[in-house]
Amino acid sequence: MAETLMYNALRQAIDEEMTRDETVFVLGEDVGHYGGSYKVTKDLYMKYGDLRVLDTPIAENSFTGIAVGAAMTGLRPIIEGMNMGFLLLAFNQIANNAGMLRYTSGGNFKIPMVIRGPGGVGRQLGAEHSQRLEAYFHAVPGLKIVACSTAYNAKGLLKAAIRDNNPVLFFEHVLLYNLKDNLPENEYILPLDKAEMVRRGEDVTILTYSRMRHHCVQALKQLEKDGYDPEIIDLISLKPFDLETIGESIRKTHRVIIVEECMKTGGVAAELIALINEHFFDELDAPVVRLSSQDIPTPYNGMLERMTIIQPQQIVEAVKEIMA
Repeated sequence: MAETLMYNALRQAIDEEMTRDETVFVLGEDVGHYGGSYKVTKDLYMKYGDLRVLDTPIAENSFTGIAVGAAMTGLRPIIEGMNMGFLLLAFNQIANNAGMLRYTSGGNFKIPMVIRGPGGVGRQLGAEHSQRLEAYFHAVPGLKIVACSTAYNAKGLLKAAIRDNNPVLFFEHVLLYNLKDNLPENEYILPLDKAEMVRRGEDVTILTYSRMRHHCVQALKQLEKDGYDPEIIDLISLKPFDLETIGESIRKTHRVIIVEECMKTGGVAAELIALINEHFFDELDAPVVRLSSQDIPTPYNGMLERMTIIQPQQIVEAVKEIMA
């Protein structure tokens, strides 16, 4: 086992897959000589050359379209969005092309591509750099959506995403790149469609993902002191949801709290609540509680920014309330 930072874990995943499969290549703004905005592709151009680690102009719709075409012809592109919010400029290429072409071609084309990069609310990055796009793309058919949360799952999930024959949106949180974790020296791959059991418990099921996983773990310290026994599940797969793991937990605890950084209106939690009510309504002893960000552009002011997203103390209070 070797202690590794998350951005290096992601870099290892890309490096290993580029070595294993010569059809894998990276493209995006500053991915080459600069090494990526958060150094995930640092020095890879020296090993693989400028065509396999391709610096692009500032033209998200164009290079995303190039990646879709490359995937159709048998290559495996990895797009890095310098900031995931910028990929809204490529919404058409992601939704109408990447998401639909396998279906509209009658299965004649596969679209094995990964769209990855930093997102989420950072520290005073302003509204346009604090986007949470998972809900924007959730309704698009044909996409898989994954959110990593630790260095360990980041590497295993990214390797799986690169090998998948469908377009995968791979969300990394801007504040998690320096998280450390012990990674096995041997190769490992994690399933894209499975949730991760962070902590087993009996009282209440807490469903979360990305950075909010760590807020839930922080809240856990206080909850344990106060005698509560929550079960914490990291969703990992935001599309499709791992309803098997979620349902197994609900049948045990009969209470659910969803903690997300996404906006409340039309967010990931909203869809998840609908599915829980459809499939597990009779198992619930209380309405599902959702803790989501406020429906406003993220303020630049640090104190206001903090107030827009869920904090550990709010999770503690929600658990106490649902248990009461």
